[in-house]
Amino acid sequence: MSNQASQSFWRAAGKRLWRDNLAKFCIFVLLVYFTVALLAKVGLVASEWNKGVGVSWANPSFMADTPNPFGKNSQMKADDEPMDAASLALDPLASYTGKIDEAAKAYPAVVENRAWSLPIGGDKWGRDVLDKVIKGGEVSITVGVMAALLAVTIGTVLGAISGYFGRTIGDILEWFYNIFTAMPYFLLVLAIAGAMGTKGISTVIIVLGLTGWTSVYRLVRAEYIKQRSREYVQAADAIGASQSRMMFIHILPNVSHLVLVQLSQLVIDFIKAEVVLSFLGFGVPLDSISWGVIINEVMVELVLGKWWQLAAVAVVMSTFVVCFGLFTDVLRDAFDPKANRR
Repeated sequence: MSNQASQSFWRAAGKRLWRDNLAKFCIFVLLVYFTVALLAKVGLVASEWNKGVGVSWANPSFMADTPNPFGKNSQMKADDEPMDAASLALDPLASYTGKIDEAAKAYPAVVENRAWSLPIGGDKWGRDVLDKVIKGGEVSITVGVMAALLAVTIGTVLGAISGYFGRTIGDILEWFYNIFTAMPYFLLVLAIAGAMGTKGISTVIIVLGLTGWTSVYRLVRAEYIKQRSREYVQAADAIGASQSRMMFIHILPNVSHLVLVQLSQLVIDFIKAEVVLSFLGFGVPLDSISWGVIINEVMVELVLGKWWQLAAVAVVMSTFVVCFGLFTDVLRDAFDPKANRR
């Protein structure tokens, strides 16, 4: 495929994508998610997600009048009388300890007012569920995107080398690929996560990236095998282009649409994988927050009838995953050459 033909292909794919109303809707929703995640990343949104601002399990605003027997408010009434230390004394020096009470009056107690209701409720420690879901989304989306970029990079490089060179190099990489695909995916992820020991966002990204490259490798390898015999590759070879230049300058742009679609799919897969790993305790540590950590927290809350935290994270996460999945399907159709004849 010549450079002019490649530009024409991308232009036609872009037009098909823009004519699709579903694609426009999905792009709008995803832009909202990524914008909020970016604002949370720089601290403009949900920066105090870990601060208790309400009572324990504060009701959502639309349930503000519902009794909350589990709510524990740290608020001290302003008209409460200071505690009489002498009345609690159990020794003969009770008359002396009365001086302590007089001294304590000079240091008024700190009054902390906590809300009995929050926009979509609170958790056990009085943290705002809305802030938690936003911050958790920022972490989960970051993990999904960064892990997908790592996996696509590994899969593209290995697939290009295997498909272009073939023979011994291709056989070695195929053997390496077969080892990874022979083991159950989540068992492999858990094994690598356990072997790394340390928990953290970077660990989750590395684990998912190192285990999720196989699908990209398979597609890129097959496409490179097909492309290496094309006329434009032979012409580049005839004018003395280096092998690395032919692999990544001439051939790669002609397979990049497959890589882009696979990248979009991996973002969804890795976000769901992060949720499962964090739920099982192998993902994002509990002192941080992500959608998986939130789901891990709500197990006890459901027994107490506190459903709003699970509902919030389920709705937000499902909306993102569904929109990203639909966008991936639309993107795949836009890059399908057969779409020109529809």
